[in-house]
Amino acid sequence: MEYLVLGFFTGLSLILAIGAQNIFVIEQGLKKQYIFLVCSVCSISDLILIFSGIFLFHLFSKYFNSTIEIIFNFLLVIFLIHFIYSKIKSFNSKINFKNKFNNISKYDVFLKTLAFTYLNPHVYSDTIFFLGNLSKNFLINQKIYFGIGASIASFIFFFNLGYLSKLLSNKLNNSKIWNLINLFIIFFMGSIAIYISKEIFTSMTSIH
Repeated sequence: MEYLVLGFFTGLSLILAIGAQNIFVIEQGLKKQYIFLVCSVCSISDLILIFSGIFLFHLFSKYFNSTIEIIFNFLLVIFLIHFIYSKIKSFNSKINFKNKFNNISKYDVFLKTLAFTYLNPHVYSDTIFFLGNLSKNFLINQKIYFGIGASIASFIFFFNLGYLSKLLSNKLNNSKIWNLINLFIIFFMGSIAIYISKEIFTSMTSIH
């Protein structure tokens, strides 16, 4: 159960970063246009990518020696430092939900949602690399719980974002609210970075 909770909060920390995909979900919610479809595509896509990352790292973990694992952990720490830095830079930034989209068909909305999801390079670094890499040393049942937790976070976030977008858009435009959210993300991801750094130090010590 602890791995489900870890997956949930890790996934939530990643997905809380407002980007083009989330703004699109909010705008569709405000327009009351194909909300269920948009939220479903985003959530299911996250689930697929999360478990793809977890099982890719699981399949290739048997080929990892201590040196390769240290390299991956270094890359993971670099990713976390960059992620935390981006959160620090976003303090007091204003979120713009004013973009206008013409009324489009369900098929066009479906394609646009896929584009916002799969053409975003961050979705691959967040789900496949980060979550897969983070879970590489978990037992198989722990990996599954971790993936389920991260996927639940995606479903809860996207459906709340879509259906409560009118309320949330006012809140999300408030920089003070986002500063508090960013502080939580920085603290949580910073804790993971420290933990992984200790793993690197332990692995390097054991080699020598």
